[in-house]
Amino acid sequence: MTPSTQRLAVSAVLFDLDGTLADSAGDLAFAVNTMRERRGLAPVAVESLRPHASAGARGLLGSGMGVAPDDPDYPLLRDEFLANYAIGLARCTRLFEGVPELLAALDARRLPWGIVTNKATRFTTPVVAALGLSARAATVVSGDTASHPKPHPEPLLHAAAALGVPAGLCVYVGDDLRDVTAGNAAGMATIVAGYGYLGGGTDPASWPATGSIDHPLDLLDWLPGTP
Repeated sequence: MTPSTQRLAVSAVLFDLDGTLADSAGDLAFAVNTMRERRGLAPVAVESLRPHASAGARGLLGSGMGVAPDDPDYPLLRDEFLANYAIGLARCTRLFEGVPELLAALDARRLPWGIVTNKATRFTTPVVAALGLSARAATVVSGDTASHPKPHPEPLLHAAAALGVPAGLCVYVGDDLRDVTAGNAAGMATIVAGYGYLGGGTDPASWPATGSIDHPLDLLDWLPGTP
């Protein structure tokens, strides 16, 4: 446990999906590069697209295709990107190293955990299933489950209610400023997944989070229970 680490008085853990539990950058990059190939463009390296993966279609199309949401062609390009992603959304997406052990430790400590992502249900459900988490996660909240996606707190409040745990007794772990903003607004402790994508162009050290971790297993130092 690092000197800045404190045991949090929490009863449940909520995770972002892309960039926190799972490394999906390869499949998201494939969807962009399929678009580029159709247009006779050279592929973009996965590592160049990785920092934009947490921003979904908006970030990946901005980086990989040079289009923004206010571009008139954006809706059609977004639909093409999503169609490509739907075909190969579990080709190489895997849990980050240490995440399987982390989830096993949470189960051993009897700390319920769930997933709150901005990914639409039609993508979330098959990805979570491919990762072997469908029967293990106590709740899964997608970007279209609640009326508003993150950074609005509603998805996190929905997840806490599904767990039957007060929001103030939950901690939310994510790799984007949007995750910290949503968690804080929901009244939860927030932990930055420093091993994740960390996109958005701001220094994660400046994010108003409770703390940060460099490896999934570091989260255990923040949680109640016996290591």
